[in-house]
Amino acid sequence: MWQSYLNGLLVGAGLIIAIGTQNAFVLAQSLRREHHLPVAALCVLCDVVLVTAGVFGLATLLLQSPLLLAAARWGGAIFLFWYGFRALLRALRPQGLTRATDAGPRSLRAVLLTALAVTLLNPHVYLDTVLLIGSLGAQQAEPGAYALGAASASVTWFFGLALAAAWLSPRLARPAVWRLLDLCVAAMMFGVAAQLLLAH
Repeated sequence: MWQSYLNGLLVGAGLIIAIGTQNAFVLAQSLRREHHLPVAALCVLCDVVLVTAGVFGLATLLLQSPLLLAAARWGGAIFLFWYGFRALLRALRPQGLTRATDAGPRSLRAVLLTALAVTLLNPHVYLDTVLLIGSLGAQQAEPGAYALGAASASVTWFFGLALAAAWLSPRLARPAVWRLLDLCVAAMMFGVAAQLLLAH
């Protein structure tokens, strides 16, 4: 049991910690201190559901449906381009730099819906959690313990990232930092979207 748990923890951590669109969104929300803990909780919940589904059979289903994978790829690319464009506008327009303090926070519902879109419209999430982590977990002696290990990695990472970034927020409140953050987010979103469209 413990070997399966440790395998899930290590594989999950290796894939979750790699910087991606979901991590960039959590980081940005945490630096703004805008509903960052609910966002982290939602990301953990999505990871747990997807990993568990992958471990117990969804990985096989997705591998047998090129149509589902293609739909996820195109839908994800469109959303990522749109989100990247918004981040670019925030970086280029002066009012974008003070949004977190002057315009007031967005509603919890709006932030969580965006977090859901960033998570579920990105096909890389399915490739990582369902296909890779899930298919490896299906081969473990204790698949449940493996899924629990991957979930533990997700909880540790997302809440650690959210809390650390929120703590650093006052030290990073300069407009140049916000501009750089939005430029990095835009570049990442455009890069991932391009990879999705160029993948065959």
